[in-house]
Amino acid sequence: MIAVLGAGMAGCGAFTRLRSEGIEATVFDMRAHIGGHTASYQHDSGFTFDEGPHISFTKDERIKALFAANVNGAYETIHARVNNLWQGHWIKHPAQCNLHGLPEDFVVKILQELIDANYSETGEVRNYEDWLVASYGRAFAETFPMQYGAKYHTTVASNMSTDWLGPRLYKPKLDEVLRGAISPSTPDVHYITEFRYPSHGGFVSYLTPMLHGAPVRLSHKLTQLDPRARTLQFSNGATVPYDHVISSIPLPELLPLITDAPQAVREAAATLACTTCVIVNIGIDRADISDWHWTYFYDHDFCFSRVNFPHMLSPHNAPAGCGSIQCELYFSPKYRPLAGTPESWIAESKRDLLRCGLLRETDRVLHADMLLSPYANVIFDLDRAAALAIVHGYLDEIGVRYAGRYGEWAYIWTDESFMSGEKAAERVLDSLNVRAGS
Repeated sequence: MIAVLGAGMAGCGAFTRLRSEGIEATVFDMRAHIGGHTASYQHDSGFTFDEGPHISFTKDERIKALFAANVNGAYETIHARVNNLWQGHWIKHPAQCNLHGLPEDFVVKILQELIDANYSETGEVRNYEDWLVASYGRAFAETFPMQYGAKYHTTVASNMSTDWLGPRLYKPKLDEVLRGAISPSTPDVHYITEFRYPSHGGFVSYLTPMLHGAPVRLSHKLTQLDPRARTLQFSNGATVPYDHVISSIPLPELLPLITDAPQAVREAAATLACTTCVIVNIGIDRADISDWHWTYFYDHDFCFSRVNFPHMLSPHNAPAGCGSIQCELYFSPKYRPLAGTPESWIAESKRDLLRCGLLRETDRVLHADMLLSPYANVIFDLDRAAALAIVHGYLDEIGVRYAGRYGEWAYIWTDESFMSGEKAAERVLDSLNVRAGS
């Protein structure tokens, strides 16, 4: 029996790849529903909220076609509009290309330093802070990405590697910066320009057909994995034998459950850092909340790091004439422990939404709740690489395949997570082929 632990994006990727070869795996998930980190919740109030903001902007044509087929072609195609709020200034994203309207002396300083950075030798880049200063100059780096990063990643830029960057931070050409400093109108250069979102049922609708009629065992929380006996034990008392196992369980959760895992490996897993996200969802009796799909908040006196508007992704995410707001507040056990109760942040979020004008005193709140996502984003701190090599090396040794954001312990998007599950399934298929030919 092949066991897939987790019914989210990575688990679905693994299951569908195995099924394509005529091999039926059994999927286990500790929750009572599928979706994992990409779950969606449809409330009696008529509002639908995902577990954090999820959109599909993959450029992989195969994945695009698969997701489109899974919703029978019923998806919205949206041109992304993204902005920032800094010290009362609403700035089109990315800020480095849209400096027009900011204090003149500050803009001049940014331009001087950015020109110097473009035409001078870059010193040794030891961490994320070094990369930011070398790319943008110190004034911009300290004001924008370092401030936002401290809120979003919960640690300082000098404690982070650059392994996660990819296209996430746009490195502009000098003419783009100069044009954005003198003109209020600029072309869109954000890494997300166009994206898709299901018309009905929230983001999880992309996954639902994949597991329809499949052997899925929900409410199965893993309590022990014995790699010698090849058994899985669950909190409901079930014990299941396995021949192969693919796991998307977060590594710090998985390693303590493995029988006789070496102490050094357990300690390495415990070193891996991840943010916890308090997700505050609010529905109101007005749809004209924002012209932007999401907004980044730099100032530390705003409790949230990012706000998005689910009703702008699909008209079916809210009742007619209503709007929805989702706030993300980041904490981490390692660097910024959660303060107060998760529920207390609903009132704090409402206060700050009023302060910035996204909520009005006259708005009638029709829905308000919160979700606690214990594993949100992987923190690429300077401890990660060495610890991850130890953990992955051990899992390879005992034949536990890992997949997804929390199995690979990587900053990967939804399509990449799905393909990560497929790759884990490929490793199982390779093993089966070797066995069949021996």
